Amino acid sequence: MARNLITPAKNISSTDAVFIIIGIVIGAGIFRAPSLVAANTGSDVTFFLTWVLGGLVSFIGALCYAELSTAFPNTGGDYHFIRRAFGNRSAFLFAWARMSVIQTGSIALLAYIFGDYLSELYRIGEHSSFIYAAAIIIILTAINIAGLRFGTGTQRLFTLSEVGGVLLVIVVGLLYQAQPAMAEPLQQPGGSGSSLGMAMVFVLLTFGGWNEAAYISAEIKSGSRGMVKALLISLLVITLLYVLINVAYIRVLGHGGLAGSSAAASDLMKIALGPSGGYIIGLLVAVSALTSANATIFTGARANYAMGKDFSAFSGLGKWNKRASGPVNAFLVQGGISLVLVTLGLFTRNGFETMIEYTAPVFWFFFFLTGVALFVLRKKEPDVHRPFRVPLYPFTPAIFCISSAYLLYSSLAYTGLGALVGVAVLITGMVVLMALPGYGNATRLEQQTEVRAPSG
Repeated sequence: MARNLITPAKNISSTDAVFIIIGIVIGAGIFRAPSLVAANTGSDVTFFLTWVLGGLVSFIGALCYAELSTAFPNTGGDYHFIRRAFGNRSAFLFAWARMSVIQTGSIALLAYIFGDYLSELYRIGEHSSFIYAAAIIIILTAINIAGLRFGTGTQRLFTLSEVGGVLLVIVVGLLYQAQPAMAEPLQQPGGSGSSLGMAMVFVLLTFGGWNEAAYISAEIKSGSRGMVKALLISLLVITLLYVLINVAYIRVLGHGGLAGSSAAASDLMKIALGPSGGYIIGLLVAVSALTSANATIFTGARANYAMGKDFSAFSGLGKWNKRASGPVNAFLVQGGISLVLVTLGLFTRNGFETMIEYTAPVFWFFFFLTGVALFVLRKKEPDVHRPFRVPLYPFTPAIFCISSAYLLYSSLAYTGLGALVGVAVLITGMVVLMALPGYGNATRLEQQTEVRAPSG
């Protein structure tokens, strides 16, 4: 079997890696998910424990991904690991899931965060969040098709605004002198119940991104030791920031108030600083959600383009438009699916929560599969050089697999319509796979080459 040997240049310092990981992980989810975590935990102690556990699970998972990405460096990431361990059929299902559930669900989720917070600034009717969410998907998809890009300077500015928003909420919340009358300004929604498993699903949503960050492990100047150091420091910093912002939420809103809020950061700032405070943080969160959504739309379409190049039945997605300098068909299909998902959120109890329900079971299934791939590849390809090996093997990856399996169970057991739709879409992918002639054009996959976007 032919093989492309990829040797990334080691030009990233451990300090640079820390900032990269923090920038990837901290996103708009921390301004929305804590309300759902509060609604699924029965006490403040349990609430804060979930955030600490989230940091620990993320670190263990990152160690597993660090081994895989240094041993098998490839821009395909999970797609490459799954294909190498389990073959082309499993790789196709992952690509299908990214196109129809994971990536598009993330776009819809971010669009709803944008809509929820923008609605705090200017409400446009009963379905304000839905209207804003659908509009931003259409606008950002059109911008990407037109070939326009947010410059790196703009991206850095928006990222700084995101982190700045977290720090602003922390400072204001910790300095606020709580009044007894404001201890529980909002009531917990009826029927929320308490579920540690579902709370962890929401917590780990906000830690999402470390699996992408682990792909830089082959480029760390100080090698595997530097990678472990960067992962440990960055996830400790992120966990600390997440715990502190949740202390601020609980301190100002109270547990029930946080559970009943659809825009916790905005509610906190309104109580502490008045309407102007809510406007400032609402704008910051909306901008950060918009930035994350744009990045997800940009990368998601290129993943679908790669799928079109690998599987002949989806060749329409694998067409590159030179004029737009991008995969226009992939953008259109991705945008259409995202709009369908936003509409699904309109007809359920909560758009943001429905999108988490929709993506979580499929997401955790493939996370579990990637964890198992580490064991399979240790057996299947024992002679491959592994610059970094997971410490305490096999116990560490076993913990990751068990936690992923538990979160898969939780995301199915405690969710509603959204989860069922997500699973149904994945099953549809299995049916499509069986209908593919020869299970698609797998030549490129077998040669382990990377799909690259044409220049121009």
